[in-house]
Amino acid sequence: MSEYAARRPGIETAEVPPPPRWAVRSAYASALSATVGFIPLHAVWALGIPLWADENKFREWYAVGGGPYLFVLSGLALLAGILALSLVRPWGVMFPSWTPYLAGRRVPRRTLAATAFTVSAFLLLYTLRAAARTINDFDDDGIFSPWIVVYGVPQFLVWGVGLSLAAHSYRRRT
Repeated sequence: MSEYAARRPGIETAEVPPPPRWAVRSAYASALSATVGFIPLHAVWALGIPLWADENKFREWYAVGGGPYLFVLSGLALLAGILALSLVRPWGVMFPSWTPYLAGRRVPRRTLAATAFTVSAFLLLYTLRAAARTINDFDDDGIFSPWIVVYGVPQFLVWGVGLSLAAHSYRRRT
């Protein structure tokens, strides 16, 4: 029995083939982009440090809820990293033994794949919007330096495309 098959006695399920190497790489690239790429910079901002930002505008924005907003975004990025990994790990097929009431049951494949495709589409649309807005408003006096797009756009592309590729593989093999 492979690690992608049911482990609970009395439950019969078909084995799910392991993900191809390209899907694993895509999922890990997406997870790393979400966690190592996104969270550190946003955590710096969430802590009130105006790195690559207009200090006065940043302070005003931060005072009206910018910090909590960025902490929530960082938490969502962590969840997106876990989502990406679940598409290529055994716990994306069968709930692990430590999950109450669900241990050994199959993960609802449509729900997981639909969530991954939806998050991927959102990330890619956001990336296009951010790039277009930066190009149109490059000389505008915003809170953050317009050069942040050099960091953000590639990171969001890796995150969104990697998640989409991993979701495609997951859907096909499950």
